[in-house]
Amino acid sequence: MANDYYETLEVNRNATDADIKKAYRRLALKFHHSSNKEPGSTEKFTQLGEAYDVLSDPRKKATYDKFGVEGLKGGIPPEFGSGGAWSSKYVYHGNPDKTFRQFFGGDNPFADFYTNDVPLQFGGLQPGVVKVQDSPIERDLHLSLDDLFHGCTKKIKISRRVMNEDGFTSSIKDKILSIDVKPGWKEGTRIIFSKEGDQGPNSIPADIVFIVREKSHPLFVRQHNDLIYKAQISLEMALTGFSVDVETLDGRLLNIPINDIVHPAYKKVVTGEGMPLSQEPSQKGNLIIIFDIQFPEKLSAERKYLIKQALMFKD
Repeated sequence: MANDYYETLEVNRNATDADIKKAYRRLALKFHHSSNKEPGSTEKFTQLGEAYDVLSDPRKKATYDKFGVEGLKGGIPPEFGSGGAWSSKYVYHGNPDKTFRQFFGGDNPFADFYTNDVPLQFGGLQPGVVKVQDSPIERDLHLSLDDLFHGCTKKIKISRRVMNEDGFTSSIKDKILSIDVKPGWKEGTRIIFSKEGDQGPNSIPADIVFIVREKSHPLFVRQHNDLIYKAQISLEMALTGFSVDVETLDGRLLNIPINDIVHPAYKKVVTGEGMPLSQEPSQKGNLIIIFDIQFPEKLSAERKYLIKQALMFKD
C-alpha cells in the first residue's frame, strides 16, 4: 500500500470530503476490474479502497494526518488515547469491492439499471438481494485495575456512515457510546453494540464490539478474582516474623502479621480482600501475598557460626 493516501487518490492534503469522494469515484471507475484489465490495475484498485476507507473517516483521517501511516497502523501513543479515543491499530479489511459497493450502493455501476443478472438500483437495495450483516468491528477497551474494582462509566466517541433520509446518499456522523463497566469484569469481557457500524443500502450494519484489556498495576497482579501482592523481606524477617502493610484498592491499610517461617514457596492468603465477583460484587476473591526474600551477599565467619548454632538448636 502506498504510504501517501492523498497521493493515491490524486488530491492534496487540503482536499474536502467532497473532493475525496469525487476523486475516489473517478479513479475507482477507472481501475475497477470490470473495465480495466491492465497489469497493476487490481493492486491500484485495492490501494484506492484503503485510501478512501481512511480519508473518508474523520477519526482515521485525523490519526493519519497527525501520526502518518506508522501511527495509524502501529497505534497512536497512549497519551493520545485517553478520554475514550481509540488507539488500536488500523487494519484495512482487504476487500476493495466492499468499499466500492458501499460507495456506489451496488456491485456494478457500469451496467444499465436492468441486466441479465440482478436488476440494479444506484444507491438503493438491489431487488431480490438479501442483506448480509457486515463483520463485527472489534476495538480494545483499556481499563485500569481501579476501574475494574470500583466500576465506572466510559464514553467513547465513534464516527460512522449513516444513510440519509433519501435512502440513496450517506454522510459521516459522530455518536457517543456509553459503557457501564461493572465491578469485577475480567480481561476479555466483550461489550457488544448491535448494528452501530457503517450503514449501507445493501448491508446490515456491523456490531461494534469492545474487548476489555486490563492495564498493569504497580502493586497488584490479578489472577482471576484474586490479587497477588509481592512483599520484599530480609532473611532475618523471614525467620523471625514481621508484619506487612498493604494499601487496598479502596484505600484501606491492612496490617497483616506473619508469624510463620517464610520459605520461598510460602504464601499468605487474606480472605475476601481480592477483586469483586462480577456476578455478585458484594463477594470478593482473596489477597495473596508472596514474598521475595533478600539474602545477604556475604557473611563473616563469626556470623556463619552464630547462624549455624541457632539452626542446630532444637525445641
